Amino acid sequence: MTYFSPGGADQPQGPGYQGSPYGFGLGPPRKLRPGRIWYAVALAVLAAGIAFLAHGFASLAGTVDGLQRVSLPGGGTVSLTHGGGYIVYYEGPGAQNGNIPFFHINIAPASPGGAVASLARYGSTVTYNIGSHQGRAVLSMRVARAGRYAVTTTGSAPANADLAFGGSIGGGIVGLLLPAIPLIIVGFVGTLLLFILRVVGKRSRQRAYA
Repeated sequence: MTYFSPGGADQPQGPGYQGSPYGFGLGPPRKLRPGRIWYAVALAVLAAGIAFLAHGFASLAGTVDGLQRVSLPGGGTVSLTHGGGYIVYYEGPGAQNGNIPFFHINIAPASPGGAVASLARYGSTVTYNIGSHQGRAVLSMRVARAGRYAVTTTGSAPANADLAFGGSIGGGIVGLLLPAIPLIIVGFVGTLLLFILRVVGKRSRQRAYA
């Protein structure tokens, strides 16, 4: 019985079992980058937020344009389509900074069955600057039912000043921003993170091949 040390020069070269050599090959590095579908999802969310914001601004502009207006000083007649609450807005110089001129207003029903239930100072700050209209909420009022109402105003208001009557613009602004802003933030942050992952993955592959 003869013992041959592994790899010795005297080891016979006859037939026999030879184990496979051990080794580790370096294959191509894995591609650590997000799929295109995720870019599409992030961009779709961002686009939805921007579209919602644009639609909301267009709707808000339509609401402001649709307010019924009477001159200040002077007055006029407004047709209110339902009973309940309305907001009176001052439109003119000083609306944005709150420098509202002193004026007196009287509102009386001009159609049968109408009645003004209340007229009081507006309790919070709501302003808008849309197109040619710059306004600030100054009064809140409630009427008993729909109908025509005569508005009489006196005071020392500057030229081109009006009082506008309509619903709450503040609620429309909140309804506009609440869904749109989160969508825009999520879409922008998601797109930015995917871009960063792509750049990091590309640099990692470049270092692996260097």
